[in-house]
Amino acid sequence: MRTLIVSEFITLDGIIDSPGGGDHPRAGWTFKEVPFVEEAYEIKGSEQDEAGALLLGRVSYDEFAPVWPKMEEFAEYNAMPKYVVSSTLSDPEWNNTSVLRSLDEVAELKQGDDAGTILVHGSATLAQGLAEAGLVDRYHLLVFPVALGEGKRLFNGRETGKLQLVEHETYSNGVVKQVYDVVR
Repeated sequence: MRTLIVSEFITLDGIIDSPGGGDHPRAGWTFKEVPFVEEAYEIKGSEQDEAGALLLGRVSYDEFAPVWPKMEEFAEYNAMPKYVVSSTLSDPEWNNTSVLRSLDEVAELKQGDDAGTILVHGSATLAQGLAEAGLVDRYHLLVFPVALGEGKRLFNGRETGKLQLVEHETYSNGVVKQVYDVVR
């Protein structure tokens, strides 16, 4: 079975809304409010190297698809299979992208024999649904020393279970990497 990893930029108060841009009043908080420290983002390179597929919700797909194909640093993501969980998207333009209509189809994807992890970036609603359905195996969190008060959260209170911290590191800008395995 393939491992499904949810990877998020998250605030101390659990918000994952608009870290690089978007509709939140403080959109771009990862870059505007915290100094850039290259080491804090090394996990992002590792994720791209290890992933066998990218899984996105519709909103994140709509934000990433017009931009990432033009970015050289995302060459691996652009080449790998991508899946969008959506009830409305019919003809994705980003190369090598397929549409999944349900979390049941995500569960089938996890059962496949393909190599590499399935990586979820952003996609708040999808991440919550995956957690509720018991499909998440690991969380990669970069916790930023910011509190936004309101916005989309990673956890909505309907998830159950235990997480085990398997890796952590603190960076000079106050960002903390936290890697958790879901205990089953």
